[in-house]
Amino acid sequence: MAKTIFTKDPVKYIPALAEALKNIDAFEIPEWAKYVKSGMSRERPPVDDNFWYTRAASILRQLYIHGVVGVGKLRTRYGSRKDRGGKPDKFKKSGGKIIRTILQQAEEAGLVEKITRLQHGRRLTQAGRDLLDSINVENPKELDIESVSVKQPETVQEDTQSEEDKTMEDKE
Repeated sequence: MAKTIFTKDPVKYIPALAEALKNIDAFEIPEWAKYVKSGMSRERPPVDDNFWYTRAASILRQLYIHGVVGVGKLRTRYGSRKDRGGKPDKFKKSGGKIIRTILQQAEEAGLVEKITRLQHGRRLTQAGRDLLDSINVENPKELDIESVSVKQPETVQEDTQSEEDKTMEDKE
């Protein structure tokens, strides 16, 4: 399904896609976004000015990789551990409002469509795939297999004679 996305380095790809999403009119940062936390496990709202576009780019990449994905699956994907003080940390899902709003904005832009048949969730449209495929970033350096040397383990020859055969030969 996702042939070209795996060849691109996500550390460089997601910011490049976020810059492309800034140019789409449907993607706007809501007024409430600077006041809300991104999940229950967070203590404060995100401080990054590009958080909305970075999260939108990451969500679109997840849709490209996994196909049909719902809000619940994405909440689990972006969740993290909650620091509960003296008690052990516990995994908590991310908030759903940010994810849902980003998916709705992507639907307005024509990048995502809702699926209600066999699976429920959202998937990328052909326009969304084309947008994600059009983002060019430097590919990570390939591993040159010929330059890697493999050290062969030393083989130890074992005696095929049993202990009894050795004692018989010693007696003679």
